[in-house]
Amino acid sequence: MAKKQETEKEFKSNEAELETVALPQEKESIESEADSISIDEIKSKVTVIAGDFDWDADDKKFGNYSDQEREKFEKMYDGTFSSINQGEIITGTVVNINNKDVVLNIGFKSDGMVSLSEFRDTPDLKVGDTVDVFVESQEDANGQLVLSRKRAKTQKSWERINAALDNDEIITGFVKSRTKGGLIVDIMGVEAFLPGSQIDIKPIRDYDIYVGKTMEFKVVKINHEFKNVVVSHKVLIEDDLENQKTEIVAKLEKGQVLEGTVKNITDFGVFIDLGGVDGLLHITDISWGRIEHPREVLALDQKINVVVLDFDDEKKRIALGLKQLTPHPWQNLDETIVIGSKVKGKIVTVADYGAFLEIIPGVEGLIHVSEMSWSQNLRNPQEFLKVGDEVEAQVLTLDREERKMSLGIKQLTPDPWQQAADRYAVGTQHIATVKNMTNFGVFVELEDGIDGLIHISDLSWSKKVNHPNEFTKVGEKLDVVVLELDVENRKLSLGHKQLEENPWDTFETIFTLDSVHEGTVLKVTDKGAIVALPYGVEGFAPTKHLVKENGSPLKAEETAEFKIIEFNKDTKRIVISHARIWEDLRSEARMQDFENRKKEAKSTVSAVKKVKESVEKSTLGDLSVLAQLKEQMEGAESKAAAKKATPAAPKKSEEEEEAQ
Repeated sequence: MAKKQETEKEFKSNEAELETVALPQEKESIESEADSISIDEIKSKVTVIAGDFDWDADDKKFGNYSDQEREKFEKMYDGTFSSINQGEIITGTVVNINNKDVVLNIGFKSDGMVSLSEFRDTPDLKVGDTVDVFVESQEDANGQLVLSRKRAKTQKSWERINAALDNDEIITGFVKSRTKGGLIVDIMGVEAFLPGSQIDIKPIRDYDIYVGKTMEFKVVKINHEFKNVVVSHKVLIEDDLENQKTEIVAKLEKGQVLEGTVKNITDFGVFIDLGGVDGLLHITDISWGRIEHPREVLALDQKINVVVLDFDDEKKRIALGLKQLTPHPWQNLDETIVIGSKVKGKIVTVADYGAFLEIIPGVEGLIHVSEMSWSQNLRNPQEFLKVGDEVEAQVLTLDREERKMSLGIKQLTPDPWQQAADRYAVGTQHIATVKNMTNFGVFVELEDGIDGLIHISDLSWSKKVNHPNEFTKVGEKLDVVVLELDVENRKLSLGHKQLEENPWDTFETIFTLDSVHEGTVLKVTDKGAIVALPYGVEGFAPTKHLVKENGSPLKAEETAEFKIIEFNKDTKRIVISHARIWEDLRSEARMQDFENRKKEAKSTVSAVKKVKESVEKSTLGDLSVLAQLKEQMEGAESKAAAKKATPAAPKKSEEEEEAQ
């Protein structure tokens, strides 16, 4: 390696000598090919040009120096170069430019090369120009100094961008391309993001028109971790317009007419650019007539005249109007329209309380829900009208000064109640349609405009109805009879059960007190159970009356016998009991047992009496026998005494005594 370096040094010294011998054209040819040919090829060319060259001069001690001389020359040699550090930005001079690289002299022991592609932004680069480069490495694997103009440019640009943010400076950038949501801007070699909202004070719909332009920006945000830069062009415009806004607002007057451009359209209104300051044109101030959205009348970038309605100096808010530039439609309302007149129009709004009919744009009348139909059941206007319907109505009230009008639709048809007295007399039967139900009854319609009420108590004779929906449904047909009629107050009381005879008169003879009937438990509650009895009648059994003989209660859908313990025809109430049946049987059994025991006791007493009587009779008989026995004993004693007085007779045998 050392020999090779010494050979190269000798080659350089010989090259200096060749400058006086070789032709200028040949020297330039060698220099231009130095980057692409080997040393052996150079040696061959030099040999051809300069003649024989002694390659063994080193062995002949040519050019050798002592250690002291070598150290002295090295110090002199090193003194001619400047000190550089890796990662440092230094200035270099262009010494050569070829097809691939640019050779730079930075005052180091060797020149550095930078790819020619890094100088595409400087097509006029020439030898002798100075450029800033970044030292990536003092020596690579080939001993070459590694430089980068791109990194030097990027680092200096990054420092410049940070300074621009800190000092709030304006910088210039080139718009390279568009992306989702904004533009990519090249600022001194650093890519920055320009959001679409920061391009201009007005919304931009076509970003492509800015691509390829050089614009001024302000740095608004830097992410040092990810090296991201966000810039804004809008802030520059806002700064310029702030002074214009102040001047414009200072000259504003209420009622002033200005020309503006539609800048933005929203659901609630339109923002108008008045030449540096924005004003709001609310949707209600766009047209005298009702509109659903501002786009029905206005378009973006449209130029219109507006009038200043109000403004706020401090907040710079300006309220504008468009419809105020034309006369109010009420001023053009036909004078022939009076109370009672018929008008035609289109429904523009439907609310809970009614609907608004637009006669001409800007002139509306209210049709209250009560004026839509003669029917009293209409509660929701949407059941009768919808937006867009074209209808005819009659003017009920009209106030041109207050600009108010009330209308009615039902007035265009005859009032059915005028003939109600003849058609719906008390006692007449009709077919009605169920329209609505409440807790207290059913509302039915006999015809359009004629409604009546069937009270819940007039639905059925036999069934206890807790709510009308247990008996009928909306839309069903019911046979009814007129119970009461009040034409003046438009009230009609109807009944359904009255179409049949009152079965409770018959039930009174069937469900007598203490009578027993078979029933099925329908529903069990805390207080008792509803039981289905014969003939469609329902009875109520209290909880204590549901107990069976074994002590368990009756359950739903069980069938058993029940005893009537209460019957009330007026309240249609039947109280029944199952427990009462077996309780009464037990009671009867106890009574029978008691009677039997009573009879037995009576017969016992009679028997005892008879015995007593018999005993008394037998006792008297015994007394006479005893008397006879006594007499016999006394007679025997007297005979014994007499014998003692007389001589003893011969002794008798025992048989003889027994015979006596």
